[in-house]
Order: sequence, then structure tokens, then C-alpha cells
Amino acid sequence: MSETVKVAVRVRPFNDREKKLNAHLVISMEGQKTYIAQPGSNEKTDFVFDYSYWSHDAFRERPDAYLEPLDDKYADQKKVFQDLGFGLLANCWEGYNCSLFAYGQTGSGKSYSIVGHKTNKGVIPMTCEALFQEIEKKKKENPKNEYVVSCSMLEIYNERVRDLLDKDGHMKEGLKIRESEDRFYAEHLKSDLVQSYAEISQKLDLGAKNRTVAATNMNETSSRAHTVFAIKFIQKIVPAQGKPMTRESTINLVDLAGSERQNATGATGDRFTESKNINRSLHTLGNVINALSEKKSHVPYRDSLLTKLLKNALGGNSKTIMVAALSPADVNYEETLSTLRFAERAKTIKTKAIVNETETDKLVRSLQEEVARLTAELRQMQSGAGATSGKPGSSKEEVDKLQEMLRLSKEDMERMDDTWKQKLEESKRASQQEADEQKQFEEKRKVTPHLWNLNEDPALNERIVHCFTPGNNQIGNGRDGDNPTIALRGVKITKDHAQVKNKKNKITIKPGPDAVILVNGKQIDKPTRLHHNDRVQFAANHLYVVYHPYEHDKNVKEKKPETKVTYDMAQQEILMSTGLVSADDKSKTDILLQEDLIEVLPKLNEANAIAEALGKKVIFEVTLVAPAVMDGLTRTSVFVKMRNLRNNHEWLFDSKQFLERTYAMGDMYNEYLEGVQNTTRPQEEDPFWESDETEVFLGSVHLFPLAAAHLMDYEEALPITNHQGIQMGKLYCKWVPCDANGNDILANYVDDPDELIGKEHSFKLIIVNVRGLPSRFGLVRCQYRFFVEKEISKSLEIAGPHTDFNYVRVITKQKATRQVRFLLDGYTFIRN
Repeated sequence: MSETVKVAVRVRPFNDREKKLNAHLVISMEGQKTYIAQPGSNEKTDFVFDYSYWSHDAFRERPDAYLEPLDDKYADQKKVFQDLGFGLLANCWEGYNCSLFAYGQTGSGKSYSIVGHKTNKGVIPMTCEALFQEIEKKKKENPKNEYVVSCSMLEIYNERVRDLLDKDGHMKEGLKIRESEDRFYAEHLKSDLVQSYAEISQKLDLGAKNRTVAATNMNETSSRAHTVFAIKFIQKIVPAQGKPMTRESTINLVDLAGSERQNATGATGDRFTESKNINRSLHTLGNVINALSEKKSHVPYRDSLLTKLLKNALGGNSKTIMVAALSPADVNYEETLSTLRFAERAKTIKTKAIVNETETDKLVRSLQEEVARLTAELRQMQSGAGATSGKPGSSKEEVDKLQEMLRLSKEDMERMDDTWKQKLEESKRASQQEADEQKQFEEKRKVTPHLWNLNEDPALNERIVHCFTPGNNQIGNGRDGDNPTIALRGVKITKDHAQVKNKKNKITIKPGPDAVILVNGKQIDKPTRLHHNDRVQFAANHLYVVYHPYEHDKNVKEKKPETKVTYDMAQQEILMSTGLVSADDKSKTDILLQEDLIEVLPKLNEANAIAEALGKKVIFEVTLVAPAVMDGLTRTSVFVKMRNLRNNHEWLFDSKQFLERTYAMGDMYNEYLEGVQNTTRPQEEDPFWESDETEVFLGSVHLFPLAAAHLMDYEEALPITNHQGIQMGKLYCKWVPCDANGNDILANYVDDPDELIGKEHSFKLIIVNVRGLPSRFGLVRCQYRFFVEKEISKSLEIAGPHTDFNYVRVITKQKATRQVRFLLDGYTFIRN
């Protein structure tokens, strides 16, 4: 029997960013209903889900840091687990496959619901704990029953599948996706046997560490990766009566990549935008959800690796739950509304789960039946009854043959049993060794100065640790046979990047030749003392925090408060050192601009470093563009200028277009590191190339229509200024009063524009010509949007730096309204 996907939505408290922005609450809930209010309006849109979890307020933090409810409205972690986790477990014990998806924009609280934080355990750890508790209970009830649990963990990034539990095996090339019996699977994906929640926790930590190492070394953005943690559960039930039974089920716990933030400019058209692998999985998942919800005959599972692997969970043999995480703030309205609509479509999907009987179970039962048959036949032969022929007695050869077949069948059964026991013992020893090694390392960390990594995803902080041994510690890229104390891989990490001296409770770092090292946001060029909680960045993307046990213990003893170091804090101080922003910038617009810069600057530094390493003759520069300069902007926005160093040609990309290019740059650089002889790509796939025929923003003018309000002729030569305020040339324009047919009207001056209200009002906008443009520009055109028009008007493209457009447009209002007063103080924005 089919059933629909269960969908839950959960809204979190305001985060620090939203508090700084003085954000307003736009989400409300009542029972199963969730409402979202449009900012600046009383208009609300409502949605109905299986569960609507209010986790925004009405809670308190206990001494152990657990967030407990103050009333029935607040949904804590236990409530979410009781509703969702218990259902997963119940289905799992019955032999059904189960899937739990977490969806939402980056920072919406997905990981908190699924993984949790410290004492606030999420669905995954609570489900695993409950599973093993139930296993122990059932073992006591019937010691003959056997329960086998194994887990795997993979990541999909840029249409490449990585095994996160296999540190060395397939990280570079990725796993191949194969198809068998109408299902897809990752070939050679490692599956480890586990016998307790502690062992599963070890695997989760290992997966997170390997994910962090890959993201750091390969210049990737962790929030753009999908993670699938799968638990395979086999039950071998031996009832008091009847035949033994084996059930097999898989729980897929899927943390989807953050749905992208909307682009501030709304610009489209760049060949990298929404066209590369980095976006394919989420885009295809949306198409699959749409196709299933609309019951289309073709569902595009094959269009991405994610949807291939999740085919069963979305439309096949699985009981499926989706948790959509919501931001409560008005500043994230568009993204939150998109998440709610996505979740609404998902709840219409139907799956048809069946109890799974394993191939192993079929084989064992077949062997058992064969043993029983052979035993009965052998007895008949030995008694002379004749098993198959019905003749009295049988030859010794026939009896010996059946005895040998019986012996081999029993050995097959015993061998299978021994294999499982051997694997379990090996797994137990390996887990114990890992636990012992981790315990020793944690004890070492407490007394040894070290670096721990800082990541944009807080769940990946402290996953990489580099200890400083007493004496000198060399930091380098470890290439060409070198064996530094600490090996870092990445853009612009040099052979002798740094030397760290650990002597008598003093830590000093000395940069190597041509090495880029930032300490607390500022680049150093000489030996520098490091202190507890200092932030250190090596080259473009290795960001760490110093742990100094002596200074830490001293602070504790003296009761000095320690500042919590965050990724945003570290990036903020790097940003301040650029001079692009000031610490005094506290307005909402300033904070949003700083966020954009924090996102773009690290990638821009990487892009320039990769361009240099690959011999690409381009350079990228940050440019801040104000709304007065570019139509469509609501605030000052971050753009990136790419300049060709050979001919000084320039192209301007908005932040989204630039970031899309950086993923392709990272791929090219990784190929270079892996020894690919030729990393050159076709021009249309090269993120460092842009055609000279690509349209570029030359500059803009502001044409004030005051004359049109008074029915006056007006002509002016307006300076064309680019995004940096530099004059690029002059644009000659006219306003001319006319009738609806475009015939000029002379000597009809109006003193007060209110006199035009209720009458026909017409005038001509004439773009005469442009003069003084740089000679490197070929075809030139103008575009503009007049007053409240939604559509952009464009002139013809004309060749040459001295271009005569002679563009004429008649603008007519059949009955002028009070909007005519816009002509007094408004302006028309013309872009070249």
C-alpha cells in the first residue's frame, strides 16, 4: 500500500546576524499550519504540513546547555525525535527501508535538527541510541536472535561521490554509480559493522573529519555538499516455532546542501550561472519532486547522482520523512518562502515500501531445506527404502555421494555464520583501537600547543588538528618528496611555507619566502609570537585557531573570560584589514555588505592564486557598486572585475556569477595538483576566459525629466560614469513636448504640472549620440527603464566610439494622474 511522504517544518530562533540586522519575525504557526508574512505587509501565506515545529522562543537553557521548553508551544529535540525518530525505528524493525531528508537554506538549522549540538542531540544520534538499546533488550529476551548493524557515509559535491569513511581509497576520483535491478548504488562504498552507538559516533566524526580535509584541501564550500549517512540493519530472528526469518532495512539520513541565497542583483545570463555540476543535484531534485507531485510519466532520476542514489527514498521502496528548516527573519523571506513551497510539493509524493527479505536469508533457507531433504533421503537409502527410485536398497556410491553433499551444505552454512562472527570481531577490535587512539590524542591536545581548523560550517570546526612538537615545526605542501612536520595542501601553499618554534611555553611563527600568512587578519613578514585563540590563515583557505594550554590554564586560574572564536569573526578582521569597510559601519545595509564581502573575498584570493599557478593572465578585483550607478540594485553590492593582463579588457560579474566560476577554477586546480598534464579547457568552459563580444557595463547617466513636466524643450550632454565614478564619455539627450503621434508642440509651457492631470500628456525622449568613448569598445547601445515601467527599453547597437543613435521614443499618458509629479524630482536611468 502506498503512502505519502511525511513533511515537517521547523523554525529556529533568531541568530546573531539577524539580531544585528534588527530582523522582524515573519513565521507563525498554529497546529499543523505554518504562516509566512510578506515583509512590510499584513499579507500572509499559509501552508499545512504533518508537523509544524515552533522552536523560535519559549525555551530556556539548562545548566547542561540543553534547551528545554517553557510551555507546550516549544518543540525541543526530544519532541522532534518522538514524532519522527520513533517512526523511523518502528518501520526499521518491521523491515522497511526508511529515509529522512533535511532541507533548507544555509544557516536555517538543518544540522541542529538532524545531528544536534552537544547535549541537544538530533534525530541521528537519538535514533542510533534507541536502536542499540532495543537490540540489547531483544537479545535478552531471545539470545538466539542475531542483529547486525553497519553504516556508510558518502558526500556528493560537484557531481562527484566521495566515500567519507574511506580516507584514502577513492577521494580523488570519486565512486562510480552503478545500476542493478532498477536501483542505483555507489560501487566500492565502504560499509563498516558497528555494535554500539559509540562506534556509530566514531564513524560520524571520521566522516566529518574526512569531509573537512577534502573541503580544505580542494578549495570547496562545505555548505554546497550533500551528505548521506546510511544505517543497514539485519535481523536474524529464530522463533520458538516455525522457520528462522531474516529482515533487512536501510535508514538513509540525508543532509541536503543549503538552498542558495537569492542574488541581490537578479542578474542572469552568465554561462556559469545555474549550469554547472555544483547546482545540478538540487536543481534535479526539485524537478524530481515536481514530476512525482504532478504524477508525470517521466521522472528525471538519472539527471544527477543525488537523485539516482535517492530514487527508492523518493518514489520507491521506502517510508520517507522530510524536515524543512526555516529562518524566522524577514531578511530571508524569499528563501524561506521557497523552502515552504518545496516542502509543500514534497508532501504529495507517494512511496510504496515493502518488507525486505535478504538474499542471504533466501540462501540460508535454501541450504536448510537442502540439508533436510538430503538427511531424509540418506535415511531412506540407509534403511533400504529407496529415496527417489522407489527400489529397495541403494548402492554404497549413492549413499556416499549424498553424505558428501550433506557435509558440503552444512559447511556452507557454518562458513556463512563464521564469516559474520569474524567480521564482527574484526570490527570490534578496530573500533576499540580507534577509540583508544582518539582518547590518547585528546589527552595529548590538552597539554600540547596546537592549531584547530575553523570552518564556515560550525559542525566542521576542530575536525583538523595539528600539534606543535617541542622545537622546530616545518609547515609546507609536502610535494616533491618533502616530509614537513605539518603538511598542508592548497592554493599558494609553498614548499617552506612557515616554521613554528615551540620552546619554553612560547610559540613563534616565521613565514617562509613568498608565503602568505595572516595572524589575526593581518599579513606578517617576520617572526611573530602566537597566543591562545589567535587566528592564523595560511595562503588562501587554511584557517586555524591557536590553542595554547599554558595560556589557557592561566586564563582559567585568573578567571579571565575567553572570547569564543568563530569563522565570521575571523573573516571580519581579515575584511577590516582591506580597508573596504569600517568597524563603525553598523547599519543594516552595512552589515549585509560586509556579509557579501566575507563570502566573496576568500574566493577572490583563491581565484587570483589559482590563475597565477595555472598561468592564466587575468586578475580579479573587488568592486563595490552603488544603486545610483546600476539599475536594479537596492543597496551597495559586491561585484568582481576580471581584467585581462594582456590587453586590459575588463568584465564585471555580480557576486553570484563570480562564485559560480570559482567552482570550475577549483576543479582545474585540483587536476593540476593531481598531475594532469593539460588542464586547458574549451573556451566556453574556461572560467578564466570571457569573449570580447560579451556585453559589458560601460557606465550610466541620470536624465532628469523636469522639462517634460512643464512641456519644455530640453537638451543636455550628460557625463557617462562607470561603477568607479570615472567618466567614460558623454551622452547627448533631449526631452521634446509632442502629441500622441510624435509631432512637436511648441510654446505650450505649463507653470504647474498639476494642470496636466486628466489630460493627454505626451513627450519624446531622444537619445542623440555618444561621444568620447574609449576606442576599445565596438558596438554600443543604451538601455533604460522609465519611471514605473517593468520592461527595459533598448536602443539599436551602433559601432564606434562616436556613435549617433538618433533614438526616439514617444511616451504618452492618455490621462495624466498625480504621478506626473514624478517628473519634477524623479529621473530616468540610462545604462550604456
